[in-house]
Amino acid sequence: MTPEHGRRAVFLQELGVGAIWVRRAAEPVADSGPAVEAASVIDVADLAALASVAARPEPVLPLPVGASAEGAHAAWDEAPLATDPATLPSESEIALMDWPQLQAAVTACRGCDLCRTRNQTVFGSGDRRAKWLFVGEGPGRTEDQQGAPFVGPAGKLLDGMLAAIGLQRDANVYLANVVKCRSADANGADRAPSPQQSALCKHYLERQIALLQPTVIVALGKTAALALLECAPDTSLASLRGQLQYVNQTPTVVTYHPAYLLRNPIAKREAWDDLCMALRTYDQSTDPAAE
Repeated sequence: MTPEHGRRAVFLQELGVGAIWVRRAAEPVADSGPAVEAASVIDVADLAALASVAARPEPVLPLPVGASAEGAHAAWDEAPLATDPATLPSESEIALMDWPQLQAAVTACRGCDLCRTRNQTVFGSGDRRAKWLFVGEGPGRTEDQQGAPFVGPAGKLLDGMLAAIGLQRDANVYLANVVKCRSADANGADRAPSPQQSALCKHYLERQIALLQPTVIVALGKTAALALLECAPDTSLASLRGQLQYVNQTPTVVTYHPAYLLRNPIAKREAWDDLCMALRTYDQSTDPAAE
């Protein structure tokens, strides 16, 4: 067993399924991606690699240059709340923005009531040349505090999922959300954004996709899938999983949100199938022989 396979087995065990997540021989696929070997021996280096991911400090993004937290909140409190989409950048204006302009527009956005309770906008993070884009529904409490996506417990699980297929955040992956501000209920608990909030914020995500030009998009959870694929609100996640979808012409795979997997570990087996399909899709899209 190679060191690479040993590490992968450790990560699969971290996801709670170990080495039993292997493709069945009865399901031949032209390019099924890297196989997962059963781990008979886990060496110290493998355990150290896993520990380094689990213990990695969560990133804290600074405020814009020249801004303080107090000043930023004061500016938000004094600015009029936009209640009309016409007061926001138009779709055509957003379509011309580069990365810095787009991030500045998100930071200044007051297009819906989520701006009243946010600590920070969560624009996205990762490699802006990445060919893999993972999209969630919106930031949670920890993300709202730190200004970065997927930095809580669900983010650590996502790191393990990425590592299991040979990916790493900030290296060859970009992470984003449909909505850039945290949505919370009356009790302060995280909740899914409303369809109206998603619709107002979606143009920012669409521009991120246009700037990235990803090879594969992975939609994490129902809210992200419905927004990306423009499905009816009553569309089930089950009806979108297991088959390749498309955002414009970009292959898109729908799977569970890591937060859901933390609550329902048995679904990790299905999530692994989804990741394998995404990996096959990527390999086929980048293999000249598949043309």
